[in-house]
Amino acid sequence: MKRKLVLINPVNTARIGLTVNKSSRFPPLGLAIIASLTPDSWDVKLLDETWEPFVYCEADLVAITAFTATAPRAYEIARAYHANNVPVVLGGIHVSMCPEEALRYADCVVIGEAETVWPQIVSDFESGKLQSLYRGSWGDLAGMPAPRRDLLDRRYMFASVQTSRGCPMDCDFCSVTAFNGRRYRRRPAAEVLDELSTVRQKMVFFVDDNIIGYGEEARRSALELFRGMVERKLDKWWFCQASLNFADDEEVLKWAARAGCKLVFLGLEAEDEGALARINKQLNLKRRPSAYARAFQRIHRAGIAVLGAFIFGLDDDTTASMDARAKYMMKSAIDVMQITHLTPLPGTRLYARLQEDKRLLYTDFPGDWSHYDMTQVVHRPLSMTEEEFAAGVLHGNRKLYAWPVILRKALQCLLSTRNLTAFMFALQSNVNYRNVGEHGLSRRANEINA
Repeated sequence: MKRKLVLINPVNTARIGLTVNKSSRFPPLGLAIIASLTPDSWDVKLLDETWEPFVYCEADLVAITAFTATAPRAYEIARAYHANNVPVVLGGIHVSMCPEEALRYADCVVIGEAETVWPQIVSDFESGKLQSLYRGSWGDLAGMPAPRRDLLDRRYMFASVQTSRGCPMDCDFCSVTAFNGRRYRRRPAAEVLDELSTVRQKMVFFVDDNIIGYGEEARRSALELFRGMVERKLDKWWFCQASLNFADDEEVLKWAARAGCKLVFLGLEAEDEGALARINKQLNLKRRPSAYARAFQRIHRAGIAVLGAFIFGLDDDTTASMDARAKYMMKSAIDVMQITHLTPLPGTRLYARLQEDKRLLYTDFPGDWSHYDMTQVVHRPLSMTEEEFAAGVLHGNRKLYAWPVILRKALQCLLSTRNLTAFMFALQSNVNYRNVGEHGLSRRANEINA
């Protein structure tokens, strides 16, 4: 009989976040890749709490992934299998930053990118030699196996595809560099195109931190991908994440749009140069916030909508500066508005600094990791109280996602991009963020009443 591997994607049961919307749920790509690396002598099943609560399933080996906010749930599920003497492997970005913590709940912990060590893990398990810790390497992305999309829930509206890993920017609040390294690595465009040709969904999310990368070689590779999508007539609608350099090259913009790009997520973080300097957002500083508008205009001319992501709760933030940031977002030409609480994630310089300064509000780990989902106050600000911080974000949410603002932004997007699909992407995205905020308000009201 075949051995059985169960892969599990846990969710934060305390706070729903973007999963409140069906259209902002994204499949667990890493688990699907792990499945493809598992020998045919195994039966593989994927349990995904994004859609259905966990129900115990018999297994010979279990592998669970975890973000910081989902770590408590991952550990809870791991305990259920330990109680039945089933070996558990834990991995993902949180586990990579907190391996000693994770080892309290797992037989085996993977640090870093699991693809490079998964075949060895399976082999060691089969021979009864499973080790407690494996460390993945930042390997070449050529030849990356195609994910087992047949295991992913068919209710996902978007497919997730990755073309690159690594980021040289090393921002103060971001753990991507610690997990994927500072060297920007790209998959061969032909391999990405082959994978895209197997994707059934019309809509695709490129999960790269910056789809066009940095430097001439990355630019050529991005153009090869975009042109290839046009030449193969893949006919996808997609959105991506990028840095402001996405707007620098008219040829890149033209081919991205022709390939089906409808929305680009830009990590703008703040409209103030001092704030950008303090979080080490160097790329934005080089272009200066005063140049944001010109970047938006170039992207719009290509028929692509702009999602501008901003952080509230930076060290110099006050209620007045957060209000000014919200007003900037409403008045600017960005089409979709995202605000997140400054959240110190383990593995970042921000976390180390706030921990040393004893400014973290929730430290009863691992249970308190559920608070670190970027939707609530988890640290003591320097220039305002925690209550003022929370009230400032609440005020900003109410202003940004009022229906008149959402509708005005949608019309603005249609006029600036002249692209009906980009308009629909932008409108739905703002509605999704509104729903997240509304759900958060309901949750907090219930907590107070309780």
